Amino acid sequence: MSSLSLLLIFVATVSAMEGFAYVMHRWVMHGPGWFLHASHHRPRTGFFEANDLYFVIFALPSILMLLGGVQWDWGNWATACGAGIAAYGAIYLGFHDIIVHQRVRHRYVARSRYMKRIVQAHRLHHAVETKEGTVSFGFLIAPHPTALKRILAERGRAGVRGAKGREDAAVEG
Repeated sequence: MSSLSLLLIFVATVSAMEGFAYVMHRWVMHGPGWFLHASHHRPRTGFFEANDLYFVIFALPSILMLLGGVQWDWGNWATACGAGIAAYGAIYLGFHDIIVHQRVRHRYVARSRYMKRIVQAHRLHHAVETKEGTVSFGFLIAPHPTALKRILAERGRAGVRGAKGREDAAVEG
């Protein structure tokens, strides 16, 4: 297999992982897998949370493909695919855990329109504490924050962190 073909498999795998991550986040993590993911929508009490098990679970296909390609003679295509899954995992770790959730302290401030958009979209996702009513399930591709805010407002801000307190204060004031 040519180097160009392997590069295309790698790039296609990284790209496809965004779609896979969206589906898993939307219909598994905010569905039957909520028992692990719920920890990620609450304040963290230590360095690790139950949701971190997803990182391990999603690393398994990458490990399998890398082993298949390197040790079990499946072919270089498997190595390229496994490397693409691992690359997406590294991008996710950098964006999600380090930049957005600052699990490693840093001084990075999002300045580009793209980075501001995806960081704000992810923060709007976390504004909702419940498994229903959340918005923006992608990690690298996200709707514009204005659209997400409109959706949350249309839903009556159901599940939004602190929304009840603000509404009560507006009624009392």
